[in-house]
Amino acid sequence: MTALPDFTTALFVPADRPERFAKAAASRADAVIIDLEDAVGVAHKTAARAHVATDFTDGPVILRINAAGTRWHADDLLAAARLKLSAILLPKAEAGETLDVIARGPAAHLPLIALVETARGIAEAHAIATHPAVQRLAFGSIDFAADLGCAHTREALLSARSALVLASRLAGLPPPIDGVTTAIGDEALVFDDARYGQRLGFGGKFCIHPRQVEAIRRGYAPEALEIAWAERVLASGDGVISIDGTMIDEPVRIRARSVLQRAGLMERSIR
Repeated sequence: MTALPDFTTALFVPADRPERFAKAAASRADAVIIDLEDAVGVAHKTAARAHVATDFTDGPVILRINAAGTRWHADDLLAAARLKLSAILLPKAEAGETLDVIARGPAAHLPLIALVETARGIAEAHAIATHPAVQRLAFGSIDFAADLGCAHTREALLSARSALVLASRLAGLPPPIDGVTTAIGDEALVFDDARYGQRLGFGGKFCIHPRQVEAIRRGYAPEALEIAWAERVLASGDGVISIDGTMIDEPVRIRARSVLQRAGLMERSIR
């Protein structure tokens, strides 16, 4: 299996709108997700599959297939196997036979991102994260709220988000990808949602419009004050010391290294 590339921003584009593929790549998102699932109506799914391509960009292209149990799932996997994709995004991911079938199927060589968006999926987050086929988790917050019957608010979704962050860490996976912000034109809200997700331990966020890309990137990038703090901490040597009246020890230095590492990832994605 090939390795999943690092990405912080990933922009959805409907599979039945091939004229938008190159525009999505031009948004400077780290990855483009061609969507065969929610963005495509039932009557158009078969035709949309024929439009899927990867030759419009040199960057990562991810294919969101239809969920297991739908009549399009098997054909989506066959199509994915023939394409030069960076990953498959599996919606409604849950533990069990579905992941095993994908791991043995025609697209087994492709990295799998498990999009967790049901109550069962959250309950099985650790089993999903530790499955050999899965290389990253993602949160489908809107579908999860619908499945649970809860509000789509930070407070209502906090435990689910925390479960995915914890499961990813325990499984040794990269930090998970957070769900979308539906307010396309409110860049302040998009930035704030991205910053909130980063502080919880997420490693990136899905985009549904090119206007969201830069706000999400800024939300996940360390602020100048964070970087300056991290540099001071790491310049302080080892052992327990005090900086500006705050105790500094090895766990704090680990966090400082994480800030600088994240800053380096952001610089690479901007280039």
